[in-house]
Amino acid sequence: MQFGFTIKPDHAIERTVALAVQAESAGFDYGWVFDSHVLWRDPYPLLTLMAQATTTLRFGTCVTNPATREPSVTASTLAVLDELSGGRMDLGIGRGDSARRVLGKPPTTMATLEEAIGVIRDLVEGRTTTYEGTELSLPWTGKWKLPVWVAGYGPMALKMTGRIADGVILQLADPDLIRWFVGQVREAEAAAGRPAGSVKVQAAAPAHIGEIGDCRDRTRWFPALVSNHVVDLVNKYPRDELPESLTGYVRDRTGYDYLHHAEVGSSNAGFVGDDVTDRLCVLGSVDDHLVKLRDLAAAGVDQFNIYLMNGDEEQVLEIYARDIIPKLRNVAAATTPG
Repeated sequence: MQFGFTIKPDHAIERTVALAVQAESAGFDYGWVFDSHVLWRDPYPLLTLMAQATTTLRFGTCVTNPATREPSVTASTLAVLDELSGGRMDLGIGRGDSARRVLGKPPTTMATLEEAIGVIRDLVEGRTTTYEGTELSLPWTGKWKLPVWVAGYGPMALKMTGRIADGVILQLADPDLIRWFVGQVREAEAAAGRPAGSVKVQAAAPAHIGEIGDCRDRTRWFPALVSNHVVDLVNKYPRDELPESLTGYVRDRTGYDYLHHAEVGSSNAGFVGDDVTDRLCVLGSVDDHLVKLRDLAAAGVDQFNIYLMNGDEEQVLEIYARDIIPKLRNVAAATTPG
C-alpha cells in the first residue's frame, strides 16, 4: 500500500513546506493540496515550494476542476511543475465542489470534465490537441507522463474513470462502499479493453490516532463534506440504485456553509452521527488503523490519502512513519475486491 497526505492550505507557508519534508522522511509517497482558491491559499505556489523542498514525493491537486482553472492554464502550470520537480506531478481533478459553489456556481458537467482531462494530458505530454475549435500545443514540454486521478462517486463518473483515467479518488474509507465503487471501475476498465487494475484506487479520508471520542470530534466534519456529493447523487439517480450506507445519513442534513468547509468543529456536521464518522474515517488506536487499512487494501485500495487537517498533524505523520507504514508497505491492493 502507498500513502499520501492532503493539506488544506490554511497553514503558514513555512509549516506547509515543513509538513511535506516530514512526510517524505516518514515514507509517504504522495502530497496533495486542496484547490479552493477563495476559501484558502492557491495551491500552485505551495506545490512549487513543496516540490523544491523534496526529492521523492509525487504531488498533485486534490482536487482541481475544469472551470475555475481553464484547462490550458492547468496544463501549462503542471508542465512547469514537472520540469521543476523532475516529473513528480499528478493531476487530481473532478467536477468542482467548494471552488465552484463558493462562487455561486454549480459543478461542471461530466462531458466538460472528460474533455478537459484529454486537453490537459495531451498538452503536458507534448501532443497537439484541439480545444474549443483551436489547435494548441506546448512546444517546450513533453518529457513527462501525467497520471490523472478522477474524483467522483456516481455511475457516470466511475464509467468515465475506468475508461480513461490512471486513478480514482474516493473520498471515504468505508471498505464496503469502496468495493461497490471499485467494482464499477473494474467493469468500465474491462468494457474499454483495459487490463484489470489499470486504474489505481485512492481512499482519501481523515485519519486520527487516540481516544475514539476525541477522534470522532476532530473528524465529524468529513462526512458532512462528503454529504455534498451524496446529495448530488441522490438528486441525479434513484435512491434504489445507490447503497443505503451511502445515502441514508444525509436525510437529516439541512444545509451546508462553505465558509466552514473541512473545519474541525464545523456547524455543518451537526447531523453526522458516530457510526458514519467511524465508517468514513480511520480512527482509534494504531491497531484499529492497521485493521481498517488492511480491510481497505482487500477492498481494492492502492493508496490511502490522509486528509491531514484535524490538528496534531506532525504527530499523525510521526505515528504513521513509526507504527503503520512499515507494517503495511508490502500489503497489495486486491485487483478483484473481495
